[in-house]
Amino acid sequence: MLALLRDGDHPRPDVEPTLRDDLRRSLEHALRPVAEGLTAPVFVGKAALGRVLACEAHHVAEAGAYFEWSIASARGTVAHKAIQLSVGRSDRPVPLRLVDDALDRLADDPNARIADFLLGLSDADRAELRGDVNDLVAGFLELWPPLQPGWRPQTESPRRAELLGGMVVLSGKVDLTLGSPVGTQAGRVVVDLKSGGRHGGHVDDLRFYALLDTLRVGVPPFRLVSYYLDSGTLACEEVTEDVLEAAVRRTVAATRKIVELTTGLRSPAVTPNPACRWCRLRQECDGAAAWEASSTDE
Repeated sequence: MLALLRDGDHPRPDVEPTLRDDLRRSLEHALRPVAEGLTAPVFVGKAALGRVLACEAHHVAEAGAYFEWSIASARGTVAHKAIQLSVGRSDRPVPLRLVDDALDRLADDPNARIADFLLGLSDADRAELRGDVNDLVAGFLELWPPLQPGWRPQTESPRRAELLGGMVVLSGKVDLTLGSPVGTQAGRVVVDLKSGGRHGGHVDDLRFYALLDTLRVGVPPFRLVSYYLDSGTLACEEVTEDVLEAAVRRTVAATRKIVELTTGLRSPAVTPNPACRWCRLRQECDGAAAWEASSTDE
């Protein structure tokens, strides 16, 4: 596991000192035409990027809806918090202790969106959530080496890039990072913890984090890792200039759509896709019916 994450014998790439400015210039040049009419900042995160590129109608519906927590959606949030606590502990508590600490801290945090949901859980629902998260955390601690302070681990680390005078804000929160750049030499590994199965969008999420990290410190990570808590497997990608350019193109394409839809420049398009199964518009949208029909035909 450690060899795959850090690969100490592999030479780390050096980047041009102008890389951060070049990336920012590319983003702002491409986004300036659609952002000129903005009167308030538009915030863009990984979830919005994925939604709007999959289906604009789905994105608009989700952006304007109140998020409802469930046992399934809370599972990943609580697991992330428990793993974050495990990194900062000098002792080695059992997984269930970490889960209980995570539940208590999230429930007591007035800024945590999940707090009210946790406080309102019945004993049975809390026990179910507690057991589900314990399985994830136990699996993580069994397969990962203890994260030593010298590796400079950071958990739930925010990233933010303000473009065009702050009118377009790109932001994200990285689950786990190890290492740091040395001068212009890449030295960081970015890890995204996933509580479900593999999905093509996970690669795009990590590339977005790599772009944010480069805009923040001027040097990209050298490796991106998706770690799947349920299966105990990981997928890695090296960060190259091509990877960063792909992240810029995707971010520009999605942000243009988000700005246009936010400002009402056009109506959202409908694109049938697998998300139709759980979209809140599925009962009234022709796209959901088309997707269901195509799935039945297959």
